[in-house]
Amino acid sequence: MNKTKIHLLPVSRDELRTFKTELQETFTAALVDQFSQFGSELIPSDDDINESFNAHGAVIRHIFYGQEKVGGVVLKINEDTQHNSLDLFFIYPKHHDKGFGLATWKTIEATYPGTKIWSTITPYFEKRNIHFYVNKCGFQIVEFFNKNHLEKNEKARSSAPHDTSDSSEEEFFKFEKVMVQKA
Repeated sequence: MNKTKIHLLPVSRDELRTFKTELQETFTAALVDQFSQFGSELIPSDDDINESFNAHGAVIRHIFYGQEKVGGVVLKINEDTQHNSLDLFFIYPKHHDKGFGLATWKTIEATYPGTKIWSTITPYFEKRNIHFYVNKCGFQIVEFFNKNHLEKNEKARSSAPHDTSDSSEEEFFKFEKVMVQKA
């Protein structure tokens, strides 16, 4: 796949409801694949998505491959520190295993070349995501949130999809990628 064919196009205010629905359907489908007894709750919650949409520095984009929409992304860009985050990222299931995720990530990096550090989180059970971030995109796991780890960042916890195991505690990894700055 040619990464130049990936385009990040703004999501208009009128499109936010549809974008949110598509995001929740994609995240929930992944959860159902992992936990067949998953309930009817939408993942992530409307509140969590709205918080990401309304965060300072939020950038909400459709992901297009040529003329076809293949997913979406919500970034948080901090112009002052250039410590940016990948809040929500999804590729529609019918487009999985075709290189769209990695091509999109490379496009994001190219779009924000001043970034010093990228960060993101993913639930412990999302092996596909863990593989993607570590082995494909070059992130490192820097923290594991669980019942034994007192969190300092409540936002990180609230933006993670809910664990459906018997434990009432959510468990997820935090990833960071330190970018090489060009002189």
